[in-house]
Amino acid sequence: MAGVFLGLVGVILTGLPVAVAMGVVTLIALSTTSVPYAVIPLQMFSGMENFVFIAMPLFMIAGELMNRSGIAEDLIELASSIVGSIRGGLAMVNVGASMLFAEISGSAVADVAAQGTILIPQMERRGYPRAFAAAITSSSASIAIIIPPSLAFIIYGALAEVSVAKLFIAGVVPGLLLSAMLAATCYAFALRYDWPTEGAFQLARVGRAFRRAFWGLTLPVIILGGILSGVFTPTEAAAMAVLAALLIGLFITRKITLAQLPALFLAASVRTSLVMLMVAASFAFGWYLTNAGIPQQIAGDVLGISDNRYVVMFIINMLLIALGVIMHGSAAMVLTVPLTLPLVTQMGYDPIHFGVILALNGAIGQQTPPVASVLLTACSVSGCRVGEVMKYNWWFILIMFVVLQIVTYMPSISLFLPAVLIK
Repeated sequence: MAGVFLGLVGVILTGLPVAVAMGVVTLIALSTTSVPYAVIPLQMFSGMENFVFIAMPLFMIAGELMNRSGIAEDLIELASSIVGSIRGGLAMVNVGASMLFAEISGSAVADVAAQGTILIPQMERRGYPRAFAAAITSSSASIAIIIPPSLAFIIYGALAEVSVAKLFIAGVVPGLLLSAMLAATCYAFALRYDWPTEGAFQLARVGRAFRRAFWGLTLPVIILGGILSGVFTPTEAAAMAVLAALLIGLFITRKITLAQLPALFLAASVRTSLVMLMVAASFAFGWYLTNAGIPQQIAGDVLGISDNRYVVMFIINMLLIALGVIMHGSAAMVLTVPLTLPLVTQMGYDPIHFGVILALNGAIGQQTPPVASVLLTACSVSGCRVGEVMKYNWWFILIMFVVLQIVTYMPSISLFLPAVLIK
């Protein structure tokens, strides 16, 4: 068991992509057995033959369309009109806009790219340190991994063979909780450093902003409303989101032209192919691990430390956080699900609940160097060094860790809504 993981880490450290590393280690491992190599492509293709995976490129296309259509600016103005009158309101606007944008793109990196270029300069002009603006932009963007339509939930749903619709709904309350706690932290910073408000609350401004953002707000309604009403599956909801986003961009905001569509589809295809390669490799790697009995060995080793389910879950969370420091979120998820899911289900945890726990761990991983894909994107957009941003960002990482513990040990936070809304 140790040799497999040491080999995987060693191959990754050579600079090879995680998907290729998993494939190489699987090949080497199979060479010590009588199993034919043909099983690898069979497992890769059989793993990807899942209808739910069609939702992934569709949501990515919808996110690209909304980025180009100017919806990000409208959502920022709506959030500003609602909470801008509070001290430190522009920082809270960052959180609110990220929460709204997460309902459309499902991608934290897309969130940072769309909003960072707008909000970070605005916050700096109003007296916020640029590094703080980059930190809250980065951390609030990670709400997208929890709030539906989360791409992480699509991957986990396929790997764990659980309902993506239930995962989407399970992420709503934890996502709102994280948003509220990030906003409260911004308010505490604003009180300490006397950061400004954005003026008095004006109901007329809220009305104008809502009218501008109305069409963008229809996408979450289409996605969640269609799923909850039973009209759409998550995959069909993704297709409707693409259609709605295309119509909005072409005929409402008129910021998208037909000539731009090939480049837009290509960008979404490239992003999808990178994730799907990891998913395919993980199915082959997971097949080998399962047949070698490695998940059972891990379960035995962890239970040898303690058989208390809360202690076991704390250990798993610490291991997942450590893994997130050195691996991208999607790669960490596809690697850990085959290893940890049998153990947590053995301990009595609901697989839907565990999916939310994994997503929260992924959110922390997006903010912790050296990998920290979302943090590095925010640094690139802002022009700040990682060390400057981390001076503030570690407070937001601490908030994420607290939310992770609350959700881990209070399963009803994740499971209440799916139980009520989806039968």
